[in-house]
Amino acid sequence: MTAFIEIAGRRIGPLQPTFFIAEMSANHGQDFEQAVEIVRAAKEAGADAVKLQTYTPDTLTIDSRRPEFLIGKGTLWEGRNLYELYGEGFTPWEWQPKLKAAAEELGLHCFSTPFDNSAVDFLESMNVPAHKIASFELVDTSLLRKVAVTGKPIIMSTGMATLAEIDEAVRTLRGAGCTQLALLKCTSAYPSLPEDMNLRTIPHLAAAFGVPTGLSDHTLGIAVPVAAVALGACIVEKHLTLRRSDGGPDAAFSLEPAEFKAMVNAVRVAEKALGHVNYEVTEKEAASRVFRRSLFVVKDIKAGEPFTPDNVRSIRPGYGMAPKYLDEVMGRRAVSDIVAGTPLNRELLG
Repeated sequence: MTAFIEIAGRRIGPLQPTFFIAEMSANHGQDFEQAVEIVRAAKEAGADAVKLQTYTPDTLTIDSRRPEFLIGKGTLWEGRNLYELYGEGFTPWEWQPKLKAAAEELGLHCFSTPFDNSAVDFLESMNVPAHKIASFELVDTSLLRKVAVTGKPIIMSTGMATLAEIDEAVRTLRGAGCTQLALLKCTSAYPSLPEDMNLRTIPHLAAAFGVPTGLSDHTLGIAVPVAAVALGACIVEKHLTLRRSDGGPDAAFSLEPAEFKAMVNAVRVAEKALGHVNYEVTEKEAASRVFRRSLFVVKDIKAGEPFTPDNVRSIRPGYGMAPKYLDEVMGRRAVSDIVAGTPLNRELLG
């Protein structure tokens, strides 16, 4: 398994620019023109890809009012029926080829999360460049095999999963032919609290499975993705909405375009700052070295007089001998008259 994946010619992995995925999810509000506007906003905000979700209420669940099908406490959707929620949130399949074309026209990649085998077949008919596996589907080994057989790169979120479950999912994908896999650290809470993110899992995932890793983020704001990149995340996935005030199932934990752009810009600054392991003096630092401390004569000295703490000090700037030689200098005598303000050098030492 490689430490890199490649999506439509874009290499993703360590030391590569972070790959940003704008998740549309349900933020289109069942309005095709709004969906297209989100695609445009993703491009302007600096995203590399737009991601859709490919399901219908009937491919995810059944229309039942039994207690098992009602969403429990602790989420934004408490008390709602699953079927109704998915009916509100799904992206009509007839839109998806058009949205992919709109994205590609702007230079964006476009792929999706399939939630059943029929969705995989549909997305393959669209010739998507990659597939995304949602956290909730990580345990669906049949679906994993179906996606792996396509031979496309796979990005899989790991929310809720134990290490053993992730290992089983990775083995399933690899066993079915997947050779390009990335794993995303994800906390499946909506929204997620920063203290629940445990971002140090990101480098552990990379080491454990030998794959590029990233973050699927549901926190509010942009600080967590920046921290994730500092820890080695190669991919950042974040929900994008035109306006949170539009509402919808996912609006509360989605970024608006200006916020998404601020996140991208902050990560790009962080990437520059990360650099590489380096102990060499940079070009700009070299110009500052003159302002280090060094040994200077601070009072006029006559030839033959000794150097003492009263007439030699370690001060800025750095034109004299290094401060480490101060003890060696003390007690020696000047070979000539020395004016205060003269940087000390060995030629002046008797």
